Amino acid sequence: MGLSRDIESRRRCRFTDPPRTHSRCFPNPGVLLSTTNDQLIDQAAPSSGLNPDATDPDAAEPKTFAELGVSTPIVEALASHGITTAFPIQEMCLGLALEGRDVIGQAKTGTGKTLGFGIPLIQRIAAPASEDYAELPEAAQNKPQGLIVCPTRELALQVATDIEQAGAGLGIRVLSIYGGRAYEPQIDALRAGIDVVVGTPGRIIDLAGRGDLDLSHVRELVLDEADEMLDMGFLPDVEKIVALVPTNRQTMLFSATMPGQIIALARRYMNQPTHMRAIDPGDDSATVDAIEQHVWRAHPMDKVELLARVLQAKDRGLTMIFTRTKRKAQKITDDLTERGFAVGSVHGDLGQGAREQALRAFRSGKVDVLVATDVAARGIDVDGVTHVINYECPDDEKTYLHRIGRTGRAGASGVAVTLVDWEDIARWQMIDRALKLPFKDPLETYSTSPHVFTGLGIPEGTTGRLPKDQRTRAGLSAEQVEDVGETGKRTGGPRSRDDRRGGNRQGSGGSKRRGSSTSAGKSSSGKSSSGKSSSTKESGNSAGSTSSDGSKPRRRRRRRTHGGKPTGGKPTGGNPTGGNAAS
Repeated sequence: MGLSRDIESRRRCRFTDPPRTHSRCFPNPGVLLSTTNDQLIDQAAPSSGLNPDATDPDAAEPKTFAELGVSTPIVEALASHGITTAFPIQEMCLGLALEGRDVIGQAKTGTGKTLGFGIPLIQRIAAPASEDYAELPEAAQNKPQGLIVCPTRELALQVATDIEQAGAGLGIRVLSIYGGRAYEPQIDALRAGIDVVVGTPGRIIDLAGRGDLDLSHVRELVLDEADEMLDMGFLPDVEKIVALVPTNRQTMLFSATMPGQIIALARRYMNQPTHMRAIDPGDDSATVDAIEQHVWRAHPMDKVELLARVLQAKDRGLTMIFTRTKRKAQKITDDLTERGFAVGSVHGDLGQGAREQALRAFRSGKVDVLVATDVAARGIDVDGVTHVINYECPDDEKTYLHRIGRTGRAGASGVAVTLVDWEDIARWQMIDRALKLPFKDPLETYSTSPHVFTGLGIPEGTTGRLPKDQRTRAGLSAEQVEDVGETGKRTGGPRSRDDRRGGNRQGSGGSKRRGSSTSAGKSSSGKSSSGKSSSTKESGNSAGSTSSDGSKPRRRRRRRTHGGKPTGGKPTGGNPTGGNAAS
């Protein structure tokens, strides 16, 4: 019913009423909404594109990028990374996108949406070494021509890497800008000249507001993971960014999930967009068939034990574990590390340097388990991920799709295990109904349940600890932490309460007001303290003052006063009010 209503809404040729919010950056509300009879385009994806074991002789062979009109330098750059043929969503989008049409692309997670917008963007901008670049106005040279907006830092970094690889033959200069890193290196790169900027909304707005990022020459705008970018929480930031980009531009939106209300909202920013969705013939499910799914009802006190056994499944490669909260992510990391597994974590409590360290270690295989919150569920593409585990029930079907989509990518197979608590059964049944899955009533499961061992190929007798002879990974400590100049980071470690209040500090950097002493009665700040005490004398003796031989530094007692009178103790000599004569 929802699908029929969605298709019917796309058959309307014009807005009957203008959008509530519009500006000079939004197209005329009366223009056509699609270039192809205003209908949703559903293309039957070739089975061989998603299932390598398919033997249908009538299935269309995937086309090469050269056959789709991609320029030779880009084709050669992709071929150097083993990418020669296009996935269905790429094959559908490239034709229109290379012509400069606005495109809404939708396909299942892990089916190549990044290159679907990346290749047209690279080919349509003026490369620094091309003749077109010399024809650009002088004010537009060395300024960004393409802008890609991503919801998370990790996704922005990955997309920037993919764009840089595809545009290597053209000399395209790509910069990723996101929070958690120092401003200065990003500003220096922008001043040196950048062709494509990939970033998160917050940092893009910050740099543009400072005048360091000039978006007035952007002609290619991409919103990756569009449903998140156009969610109500991101809408003000998106509107600010759109207002900074020229109206004469190409706009592309790509995501795995695209609710009808988000599509209607996206049309405000686009000119005659064509919505294309790549699907398999007769496949109404939103998940990739190559992903083997298990949904179990588990007890919270047995989850870690069950998790440790699942991590010893047959042929398990890299594994991602998702949780709702950052505290739970850190606790799972600590528990699995204690059980002998090589684990890294990515969550909001970690600095940007630690998050990138964990991702690098995971990609290189130094750790084979990555525990993350949903910050890593959007678009992160790591080769060799065979298992995804939802330690807790996801919040909704979109979150579930993006989580399990970290495996089974680019035609590979994978395993997804979801552990559902008793109190989350109702939430899971809503997800199951929305995605048309056959797991309405999850099977009650414990760490000793036979179907856990048989279903995942776990050897009999496996315990909750990894045997020592299997602990062959180098671990997270083998990956160096990059100094990213994190914003808001304190150098020298966290300060104590006394340090923040200007109190006693040990060592040569100690306070000038109080001499600090060690357990042996000596202090490195003793000279400065005794030196000052020689020029100022206290009225009266205080506990801990210098001894008769003068070898120990003097120590003054601080007195609290109220109205000029001490709050405790007797007043000492020379000052009838009890105040400190030396002060």
